[in-house]
Amino acid sequence: MSIFLGVNIDHIATLRQARGTPYPSLVEAARICENSGADSITLHLREDRRHIQDQDVEELKHCLETKMNLEMAATDEMLKIATHISPEDCCLVPEKRQELTTEGGLDVASQINRIKEVCTELSTNNIKTSLFIDADKYQIDAAVECGAPIIEIHTGHYANASTAAELNIELEKISDACEYAHNLGLQVNAGHGLTLENTRAIAEISSIVELNIGHSIIARSLFVGLASATSEMKQLLKEARGL
Repeated sequence: MSIFLGVNIDHIATLRQARGTPYPSLVEAARICENSGADSITLHLREDRRHIQDQDVEELKHCLETKMNLEMAATDEMLKIATHISPEDCCLVPEKRQELTTEGGLDVASQINRIKEVCTELSTNNIKTSLFIDADKYQIDAAVECGAPIIEIHTGHYANASTAAELNIELEKISDACEYAHNLGLQVNAGHGLTLENTRAIAEISSIVELNIGHSIIARSLFVGLASATSEMKQLLKEARGL
């Protein structure tokens, strides 16, 4: 069974914003990723606009040859932007201004009415909604109740495991959650903190349809180039599936 690779280009924008220059170009980066095996391009438009800017979302929507996965908080502002841009996918994520990166999954169960409203509005505009959640059956059940067709399992706890025992515990949690969600009819994606060293075991979970990976690919590209960093990750995913 195939597995798809979404490449998150947020941190190319981070480099650009550090100096306020017009380079590096996100459009050029996206094209390189697509030509090197990426099946989608992910970008997170944060409330504080720390990396991706509104204009980036507009420009990328018009030039992507694959599809856009727009990560966003479930706010009225972001919902308005999403329905205007009309990306193929929107992934709802938790967001805190003080965090360096997304620290955990969205607590869907505590805000079912709001998440259901957002999912409905996006669906009405022909946008598929994904919910970024922890490997927790309670949250998976909540995602089903909200009508989301896709979930993305947060793999950060697995990626941050400090011992082999802890790693195996987190991997089993993810595997069980993926199987549970798949049996409920959800499309299962996963991502966060994945690298060349730890991705294979996640990619071997047959119910996972897509992995979204960004920071490690962009960091790797400093040494081998963006095309090579993307293609070697895509090759790893294919090998994990015996393709």
